[in-house]
Amino acid sequence: MTEPSAEQSTQGSAESSAEERILGGLDPEQRLVATTLHGPVCVRAGAGTGKTRAITHRIAWGIASGVYTPQKTLALTFTARAANEMRQRLHALGAPGVQARTFHSAALRQLQYFWPQAVGGPPPGLVNHKARLLTEAAQGMRLTTDRATVRDVAAEIEWAKVSMYTPDTYAPAAQDRDMPAGYDVRTMQRLYQSYEDLKADRHLIDFEDVLLITVGILEEDERIAAAVHAQYRQFVVDEYQDVSPLQQRLLDAWLGSRDDLCVVGDASQTIYSFTGATSRHLLEFPSRYPGASVVELIRDYRSTPQVVNTANRLLAARRPSLTSTPDTWATPLRLVSQRPAGPEPAWNEYPDDEAEAAGVAVRIQDLIDDGVAPHEIAVLFRTNGQSQAFEAALADANIGFQLRGSERFFNRPEIRQAIVQIRSAARTAGADRADVPQQVRDMLGSLGYTERAPRSDSATRAKWESLRALVSLADTMARRAVADGETLSLAGFAQEIERRATTQEAPVVDGVTLASLHSAKGLEWDAVFLVGLSEGLMPISFADTPDAMDEERRLLYVGITRAREHLVLSWSLSRTPGGRPNRARSRFLDAVLPPAPRTPARRRGGR
Repeated sequence: MTEPSAEQSTQGSAESSAEERILGGLDPEQRLVATTLHGPVCVRAGAGTGKTRAITHRIAWGIASGVYTPQKTLALTFTARAANEMRQRLHALGAPGVQARTFHSAALRQLQYFWPQAVGGPPPGLVNHKARLLTEAAQGMRLTTDRATVRDVAAEIEWAKVSMYTPDTYAPAAQDRDMPAGYDVRTMQRLYQSYEDLKADRHLIDFEDVLLITVGILEEDERIAAAVHAQYRQFVVDEYQDVSPLQQRLLDAWLGSRDDLCVVGDASQTIYSFTGATSRHLLEFPSRYPGASVVELIRDYRSTPQVVNTANRLLAARRPSLTSTPDTWATPLRLVSQRPAGPEPAWNEYPDDEAEAAGVAVRIQDLIDDGVAPHEIAVLFRTNGQSQAFEAALADANIGFQLRGSERFFNRPEIRQAIVQIRSAARTAGADRADVPQQVRDMLGSLGYTERAPRSDSATRAKWESLRALVSLADTMARRAVADGETLSLAGFAQEIERRATTQEAPVVDGVTLASLHSAKGLEWDAVFLVGLSEGLMPISFADTPDAMDEERRLLYVGITRAREHLVLSWSLSRTPGGRPNRARSRFLDAVLPPAPRTPARRRGGR
């Protein structure tokens, strides 16, 4: 028998080492995902089951085993934060060359590259925010232009475009949709057309146009399509339940006739139907690709059995309606917690919204006193309008908080001003390595930062919390520099701020998170308070169809599965103190809590 050469032994050892490093810590289902490297693969992954871990290890193993080429692999997701996290994980796994991008980012990059040969002439400018053009279009039609209406119009146009409806084809498709306040379908159609005309006159495109134009080029120009097909061979799509018809069409154009595609999603977390997202592509994947490998991830590593069982019961209680749209509700994955037992979910009924907010603040303080970090606590609500009461209650209790989903951290006025000051000071300071955290404190003092939190209105407190996040980042970077035997410079701090602003990687604020259920998707905390769980808010009053009611149930499911250990559900009987107690708790709670009394008491304590 011939002995293996030293080179063969070394190579075999390296492969074994890579296999252990990449595949060793995966559970059997995750490992199956990671080692199924050919053909179409559909991964149904429940909340907290390690889907990102599975697909990043799949890519890394494909590269380590020589099946994939990093530069020819494209991983797609829906937010810059998720794409950045994927890149970091891939880099740590030894696969730094993989392109991890959002659909828009990948399409924009291709559009900018191919524009000269596909269209010619200078490329159009990009509309980052539709509000200005929409306001101008509405004023030209003598329509209402308040901020809320313009926001709703922008959302409606975005839905139309990702659903691939032009101004000419929009009206028939929108007959059953809720229009922005004061508008009818015909008015909305005219406004859509006016907006498109303004863009064309000024040689501008918006983010939806980026996808539409890229699709058009790839479908019409065989040479460009061939170049893209040669560039990317393998595709991975995360959060596939959120793909819109337009994104699916772009994905089809990227794939061509190939099927080296792995999709990951959970139909039970489809909560963005109002934006054009649909789980239909995920649900139909096995029939579209006969013989596709289908893997289910059901081992929940995030939440305790008590939280997981609550989530399972909520979905299992759904009953189909005769008027539900076919194939919009998949049989839910029944998750199995892998964590030790924790506390049972708590529930509280309050006489009014103000009492609920105050009660939640007391419970949060109890958790903080017990050692739960403030940034590991979240208060989640159905609508952003519910936030104010909780902002005020937390400010009164001197508990720090951060608002999520209202405005991006680096777009906030105080943060933009702070970055300008830090950048300017860094140029002057050069290589000076004086006390950077103190320099940052001194600069931000002119913008309202103080060492003690203000006990004033919630807006002032929210601004202070934003500035404090920069101070905390400076403190953290200075400590890390010392630990590495170095000293932080102001220029180094400014560069880190610029990097984070580019990737929208906001620094962690050591405060309680206040967020809508929609903006909480993809996040998790040790303790989650689900508030305002009364009829009219959860489900929301305008959820008047079986499909809409199903989406509300899924939205609450997403909220429940954000909690690792502590889950508190609450509602109030009246909006204002002294008001009539005519609210009823959410019908969804019937599946997860004790039966509601026939005549609700004015107040009931928590379990």
